[in-house]
Amino acid sequence: MNFLETFGGYALGLLGAGLAALMAGIGSAKGTGIAGEAGAGLVSEDPSKFGKAMILQVIPGTQGLYGFVIWFLAFGKLVPGMSVAEGLQVLAACLPIAFGGLLSGIAQGKVAAASVNILAKKPDDWSKGMILCITVEFYAILALLASFMMLNAITIG
Repeated sequence: MNFLETFGGYALGLLGAGLAALMAGIGSAKGTGIAGEAGAGLVSEDPSKFGKAMILQVIPGTQGLYGFVIWFLAFGKLVPGMSVAEGLQVLAACLPIAFGGLLSGIAQGKVAAASVNILAKKPDDWSKGMILCITVEFYAILALLASFMMLNAITIG
């Protein structure tokens, strides 16, 4: 019981921070991979479209960055000996970007891959695909803001 009281809050906070970075990073890795596969196929046929294909591939990478920002902020809240309740608060605050980043990163990668098809068939309309990707980005930003605001509301000590 003494171990839980001494280290439990800190461990829960570390878990939350780690989940924010890990899950959002996985979402970005998966999303950029999906878009990159589509982009590589297009570039193999038309190398002149590399720059625009790369922009579409990079867009799903923002979720990983958002997760890292929340990891950094959450890590700054952690204090050895913090209570279990405080650790649970940090963990809960990290969950929106953890799950939001994971799911929106993958979804945005799929939209970006479909947008590569726009680039392939109607190169002048490729910006329409970017707008479709930005629609998904909005929900990643909401998850980032939710985690940020929740972390800012936590008082440790």
